[in-house]
Amino acid sequence: MLQFKYPATSKTFPLFCIQAGKELADVFKNNFIIVKSNSALHAYTGLELLSTAILILDCHLAVTYANPAAENLFAFSLKSVVGHPLQKCLPGNISLYAMLDQVRKNNAGFNENELALDLPGLGRPALHLACIASPAEGGHVVLECHPLDQQIKIAREEKILEHQQLNRELIRNLAHEIKNPLGGIRGSAQLLERELRDVGHHALNDLREYTQVIVKEADRLQALMDRLLTPHRRPKMGHINIHEVLERVRTLVLAEFPDDIRVQRDYDTSLPELYGDLEPLIQALLNVARNAAQAMSGAGEIRLVTRIARQVTLAKQRYRHAIMIHVVDNGPGVAEGLRDKVFYPLVSGREGGTGLGLSLAQNFINQHQGIIEFDSVPGKTCFTILLPVIDCASTLRAGK
Repeated sequence: MLQFKYPATSKTFPLFCIQAGKELADVFKNNFIIVKSNSALHAYTGLELLSTAILILDCHLAVTYANPAAENLFAFSLKSVVGHPLQKCLPGNISLYAMLDQVRKNNAGFNENELALDLPGLGRPALHLACIASPAEGGHVVLECHPLDQQIKIAREEKILEHQQLNRELIRNLAHEIKNPLGGIRGSAQLLERELRDVGHHALNDLREYTQVIVKEADRLQALMDRLLTPHRRPKMGHINIHEVLERVRTLVLAEFPDDIRVQRDYDTSLPELYGDLEPLIQALLNVARNAAQAMSGAGEIRLVTRIARQVTLAKQRYRHAIMIHVVDNGPGVAEGLRDKVFYPLVSGREGGTGLGLSLAQNFINQHQGIIEFDSVPGKTCFTILLPVIDCASTLRAGK
């Protein structure tokens, strides 16, 4: 049995595709076996089994082969690109072609640990790849591409969770420190107001108004501190239909903004139930939807979308299914200066805002091992919430 060795993994794979008398196998210097055929489309059974994207280019950097992983990654088919220059198949990526040209001229391999590759015309963001280009016999070049998007996403999630944990501890300690003297301030103001009332002098009525201001502000701060400490209560777990949650959120938003806010629904009614804490989930989604309505100054459209996501990784754990929720608005978008800190507590882009809504939403979603992200351009802001479908309360990090 003929075999070839895949350099990036040092694994050996059988090559089943050689037919005697019809195809000739040439072993390249880097241990690849390339199968030559009278047909323009070669069969590389071993390469087709790899999850790594493989492109084989001729001496003119035209595509001679792309495995299925490459077809999926670059969104083209082998039949549509074979024989065409790679520059025509993936236009505009000058750094990639410079790297390949260097490999061809110097007959030496080249590694690029992080390469941003544009896919024009597909409406997709740039791909972040780790690329290995290796020379082969006859001036051919073998290009291996490993997507880094998943690694980047995992690293971003880890950073978010780390910042969130630090913020949560900071807020909890701060809330306790503020809450302790509030009782004394409020009690003292009430005693002072009682003394002023006993005096009964008309000129002291103005002073009583000041004491009432102190009491009201102390109550407001007390309510704010309670909101900050709420995530640390013991969860009440149960099976939840996410559409019942969204319908309640929709009702509350329309009640708060009855005039010019429209809430559209696009639900996948086949979604499974979640296992979680109902009230925090309602509060989290309500905070996101209310934030969207406030960003549009109470006039615009909000879309609530649900879909199933398969084989997702959240916080380094793989889940077979997750529920994906999109909250989309047609408002002005998130300001550029706020995008990196939109989930930070006490940070708000709205005058009079507390800066707690999205921070609390992130805390509640994280308690369900989920994640919340957003993408924003003027005219469209989409908050995406991923909640894993699990059926065991012990796997939840509630209360942390």
